[in-house]
Amino acid sequence: MNYRITTFEEYETAYKQSVDNPEGFWEAIADNFTWQSRWNTVLEWNFTEPSIKWFDGGKLNITENCLDRHLATRGNKIALVWEPNDPKELSIRYTYRELYENVCRMANVLKNMGVKKGNRICIYMPMIPELTFAVLACARIGAVHSVVFAGFSAASIADRINDSLCEYVLTSDALSRGNKQIPVKAVVDEALETCPSVKKTLVVNRLNWPVHMAEGRDYWYHDEVQAVSGVCDAEVMDAEDMLFILYTSGSTGKPKGVVHTCGGYMVYAGYSFANVFQYNESDVFWCTADIGWVTGHTYIVYGPLLNGATTVMFEGIPTYPDAGRFWQVIDKHSVNIFYTAPTAIRSLMAAGVDHVLAYSLHSIKALGSVGEPINEEAWQWYNIHVGKERAPVIDTWWQTETGGVMISALAGITPLKPSFAGLPLPGIQPILVDANGEEIKENGVEGYLCIKFPWPSMIRTTYGDHERCRVNYFSTYKNLYFTGDGARRDEDGHYRIIGRVDDVINVSGHRFGTAEIENAINQNKKVVESAVVGFPHDIKGQGIYAFVILAEGEHDPKIIEAEITETVVEHIGRIAKPDKIQIVPGLPKTRSGKIMRRILRKVAEGDVSNLGDTTTLLDPAVVDAIVEGML
Repeated sequence: MNYRITTFEEYETAYKQSVDNPEGFWEAIADNFTWQSRWNTVLEWNFTEPSIKWFDGGKLNITENCLDRHLATRGNKIALVWEPNDPKELSIRYTYRELYENVCRMANVLKNMGVKKGNRICIYMPMIPELTFAVLACARIGAVHSVVFAGFSAASIADRINDSLCEYVLTSDALSRGNKQIPVKAVVDEALETCPSVKKTLVVNRLNWPVHMAEGRDYWYHDEVQAVSGVCDAEVMDAEDMLFILYTSGSTGKPKGVVHTCGGYMVYAGYSFANVFQYNESDVFWCTADIGWVTGHTYIVYGPLLNGATTVMFEGIPTYPDAGRFWQVIDKHSVNIFYTAPTAIRSLMAAGVDHVLAYSLHSIKALGSVGEPINEEAWQWYNIHVGKERAPVIDTWWQTETGGVMISALAGITPLKPSFAGLPLPGIQPILVDANGEEIKENGVEGYLCIKFPWPSMIRTTYGDHERCRVNYFSTYKNLYFTGDGARRDEDGHYRIIGRVDDVINVSGHRFGTAEIENAINQNKKVVESAVVGFPHDIKGQGIYAFVILAEGEHDPKIIEAEITETVVEHIGRIAKPDKIQIVPGLPKTRSGKIMRRILRKVAEGDVSNLGDTTTLLDPAVVDAIVEGML
């Protein structure tokens, strides 16, 4: 890993090099990986079409970099630790050699089923080792994986399969999540009723559930794997060949398939993992995300394995069998680097500190946060009780479309500021622009966050609809990638993400980010979590509507409202005080933890006649409760 930055001085030098000579900077980093033949050009790009090509003409296979090149020196090192949902069930450890052999077997099974280079494969599986095998097996033979979180509805799966014309589906009989057992194959069967492109499915047996197996279409993995070898040659891929499609929510409600390619994604996943988390050879790394989301792709599978790391994969949830589960797993596997979401942190805060204090957490060296800006109270709790004030807490900003972390502290290297993502990684050139797209160059300002120069792992297109990619990301401001986020840059050049642009509320001419108001509300000790949206206001233009989840116990609504108002006034000012505060049992969240503000806006506006599809939410029943209690 010649690309590891180890001091702040090295960070400053690397950042300057990456701006002065970006192609030379990235070429030097790409040289750390195994290529079957070198590229013709480092970079060709324009943000008008858009057209971005990194390392074009270079030949490689990402799995040779994740697996094969480690066998000589790390063959017996633990690559993957699988921790099951039930703590009474045994965890499983795979060395790099064992992981290599399992991936090759899965790849040979897929080849025997007729899978060819370029075929799209839908993977709808729980967090079991075979999910990791499947992702890497697809990459091994040049098939394009499209992982769908095992919890989405049949209609959601069908939408994704039909959009990308998947010909094969990889799934399981069922799954365990918390105290629930959930059918998986049955959901796939329902989806396939409207998916004419699918030829075959491969089913992993997780819970021994009886399932329908359609003759000639459905195959058991445990039967097929008996007849194949543990060696499979890696398909030669061009750097710009598709590696995977990952669907993300669109403003239209129709998911969009973000396309990432082999070479650039590999280079950035490996580089960002090593630097953001300051990974060392003996470290055990645990990202709690699901592989159904980009965080799981980049920081459970590809990033760690590209660096020869030991990565933990967890089947369960943070509160089962109790709210000490995360901390128990950290102690059990001596986890050094822990990466989770603010949503999880806040739910564990609400459960009380005793669950944390029951464990030593002595192995923790660095903590990370991902998915949304982490509010200061949660940051401090995480820092004090989990990191024991000796492990840096890094708040990472990135997107499905960026492929890897873009703005973040480097653990222990660059300065930390609670509620600030921090400085951009070397190689990333963020800018703030005003409403006219003019760059705001000074510090101590806020504006719209854009990136002015390409980076290797950036989105190439939206599958089957390149115009949608252009309109969503490259048409708002000329020659810029628009993130859709507002941000503040302080006097030291540190970035704080305010929130999505459509999550900015304009009250009497003053712009407030929803995250900013939520951060203030969450300072109240009785508040577990909150979400804020704007609604039309006759005098102010927009008013502020707050949806608030309270900690368990008896609360007088009027007293709570007064306290929350006082807190907001104290932290931001009277102009930011909420006009309406609704106490709710939960928030409408996707399974990745993203709050569906579209639904909350409609409630705030009193327009609940058409709330759209709520089946992909973690708990659709929450919406009914919110509507029932609307103010």
